[in-house]
Amino acid sequence: MSDIDELERLKQKKLREMMNRIKGEKQDLPSEPIELTDENFKEAIRKYPLLVVDFWAEWCGPCHMIAPIIEELAREYKGKIVFGKLNVDLNNATAMEYGIMSIPTLLIFKNGKLVDQIIGAMPKKILESTITQYL
Repeated sequence: MSDIDELERLKQKKLREMMNRIKGEKQDLPSEPIELTDENFKEAIRKYPLLVVDFWAEWCGPCHMIAPIIEELAREYKGKIVFGKLNVDLNNATAMEYGIMSIPTLLIFKNGKLVDQIIGAMPKKILESTITQYL
């Protein structure tokens, strides 16, 4: 076997290893919304390339209206988008830091940066089209 053939074989092996690692990382992403708190919020922003955070409260009717939509989107976009839920009554430091004045509010983070926000309950199609533009 020539040196060129050996190099090509090694290159292909490394490429397969990288692809398998990337696939494994995507499979590790949750298929349901994760619970976020003041304590784990910053870590989640850094950890997930595309994170959608639902700021909600137990007493909020519109929050309960979009909750099933968020859960459905989390399942449908597993491996691509991670969804999180942050209860503003229990985690007011994060809500204050991001100026959350109305709920539900969805904040969209891409690669650790806030890129968009959605305020209020709306149909799945509208939420989905706004969120998926960041894929």
